[in-house]
Amino acid sequence: MEQLLNTHSPSRGGSMADEAYEQILHMLVTLHIHPGDPIHDDQIMRELSIGRTPVREALKRLEADKLVVTFAKRGTFATRVEISDLAYVSEIRQQLEPMAAARAARVATSATREELSETYRQIQEFDISEASTAELLTFDAEVHRKIYRAAGNPYLEDVLVRHSNLATRIWCMVIDKLPGLSTHVQEHLQLLQAIIDGDEEKSAQLSAEHVAQFEAAVRAALLDI
Repeated sequence: MEQLLNTHSPSRGGSMADEAYEQILHMLVTLHIHPGDPIHDDQIMRELSIGRTPVREALKRLEADKLVVTFAKRGTFATRVEISDLAYVSEIRQQLEPMAAARAARVATSATREELSETYRQIQEFDISEASTAELLTFDAEVHRKIYRAAGNPYLEDVLVRHSNLATRIWCMVIDKLPGLSTHVQEHLQLLQAIIDGDEEKSAQLSAEHVAQFEAAVRAALLDI
């Protein structure tokens, strides 16, 4: 599996700024840096062994992703999470995830369908009882990214990756309160099969149901905090 939440699909050349971006993103989404926490350049530099310029470039990109916010004379902070954020992010995902799934069913190449078939087999073999939270998040995120990539539209993929990162951070806040995580992972099987079979309508329907169920479960857990 790729590193957790490997962000925007188009390669940016593997620069130090890319590395800083991906590592800080991982820290934000997995709550190593909690919502509302201050982010100090010097501390990040020491922790990641990366220079100041790449770290600052990464933070600018993360601000565009709405994962950090900078205030004049106060510094940079991880953005807070409100229940309204879940509604806003879910509203976008409920429109675009089915579009991506249907498009993937329509345009995916034979090689891409074979890759999705391999992902299908990996899900069948995935032992959720032995998986850590980070491994579960990584696995789930990578399945979604493969579907976005299969849709063959880099602009759609970019938007969905950004919003998937936001959704995953919210999910991570309540993951210990969510039942049926094995069911959540297994839900990908039907969706992947529909895409592999080229069934656009079923792919869109299953994708919409998956996002709606995720939103409902996370909302209930957030209200219980």
